[in-house]
Amino acid sequence: MRCAVCKNGETKKGKSVITLTKGKLVLTFKNVPAQICHDCSEEYIDEDTTNQLLQIANESFKKGVAFDLRDWNEYS
Repeated sequence: MRCAVCKNGETKKGKSVITLTKGKLVLTFKNVPAQICHDCSEEYIDEDTTNQLLQIANESFKKGVAFDLRDWNEYS
Protein backbone atom coordinates (compact mmCIF):
# COMPACT_ATOMS: atom_id res chain seq x y z
CA MET A 1 0.00 0.00 0.00
CA ARG A 2 1.11 3.57 -0.55
CA CYS A 3 2.10 5.44 2.61
CA ALA A 4 -0.55 7.92 3.76
CA VAL A 5 2.06 10.09 5.50
CA CYS A 6 4.78 10.71 2.92
CA LYS A 7 2.65 9.80 -0.13
CA ASN A 8 5.80 8.45 -1.85
CA GLY A 9 6.77 5.17 -0.26
CA GLU A 10 5.25 1.74 -0.44
CA THR A 11 4.82 -0.34 2.70
CA LYS A 12 6.17 -3.81 3.28
CA LYS A 13 5.71 -6.39 6.03
CA GLY A 14 7.90 -5.90 9.05
CA LYS A 15 8.00 -5.92 12.84
CA SER A 16 7.44 -2.97 15.14
CA VAL A 17 7.87 -1.97 18.77
CA ILE A 18 4.67 -0.52 20.24
CA THR A 19 4.51 1.30 23.58
CA LEU A 20 1.15 2.02 25.19
CA THR A 21 0.67 4.19 28.28
CA LYS A 22 -2.30 4.73 30.56
CA GLY A 23 -2.01 6.32 33.97
CA LYS A 24 1.07 4.73 35.56
CA LEU A 25 1.12 1.84 33.08
CA VAL A 26 3.85 1.64 30.45
CA LEU A 27 3.42 -1.47 28.31
CA THR A 28 5.82 -2.21 25.47
CA PHE A 29 5.42 -4.95 22.88
CA LYS A 30 8.22 -6.03 20.56
CA ASN A 31 7.86 -7.99 17.29
CA VAL A 32 4.39 -6.61 16.50
CA PRO A 33 3.51 -7.29 12.85
CA ALA A 34 3.22 -4.07 10.85
CA GLN A 35 3.30 -2.58 7.40
CA ILE A 36 6.27 -0.22 7.32
CA CYS A 37 6.95 2.48 4.73
CA HIS A 38 10.35 1.96 3.12
CA ASP A 39 10.62 5.73 2.51
CA CYS A 40 9.66 7.44 5.80
CA SER A 41 9.41 4.43 8.20
CA GLU A 42 5.78 5.16 9.15
CA GLU A 43 4.27 2.03 10.71
CA TYR A 44 0.74 0.71 10.20
CA ILE A 45 -0.80 -1.85 12.56
CA ASP A 46 -3.93 -3.70 11.41
CA GLU A 47 -7.23 -3.36 13.26
CA ASP A 48 -7.27 -6.85 14.80
CA THR A 49 -3.77 -6.47 16.21
CA THR A 50 -4.60 -2.99 17.51
CA ASN A 51 -7.70 -4.31 19.29
CA GLN A 52 -5.65 -7.11 20.90
CA LEU A 53 -2.98 -4.64 22.03
CA LEU A 54 -5.59 -2.38 23.63
CA GLN A 55 -7.36 -5.30 25.34
CA ILE A 56 -4.10 -6.55 26.86
CA ALA A 57 -3.21 -3.01 27.96
CA ASN A 58 -6.59 -2.52 29.64
CA GLU A 59 -6.26 -5.84 31.48
CA SER A 60 -2.76 -4.89 32.66
CA PHE A 61 -4.00 -1.47 33.77
CA LYS A 62 -6.82 -3.05 35.81
CA LYS A 63 -4.28 -5.36 37.50
CA GLY A 64 -2.17 -2.36 38.53
CA VAL A 65 0.84 -3.19 36.38
CA ALA A 66 3.28 -0.28 36.20
CA PHE A 67 5.72 -1.49 33.54
CA ASP A 68 5.87 -4.54 31.30
CA LEU A 69 7.81 -5.62 28.23
CA ARG A 70 6.25 -8.37 26.13
CA ASP A 71 7.10 -10.26 22.97
CA TRP A 72 4.16 -10.28 20.52
CA ASN A 73 5.23 -13.77 19.39
CA GLU A 74 3.68 -15.07 22.64
CA TYR A 75 0.24 -13.98 21.36
CA SER A 76 0.37 -15.20 17.78
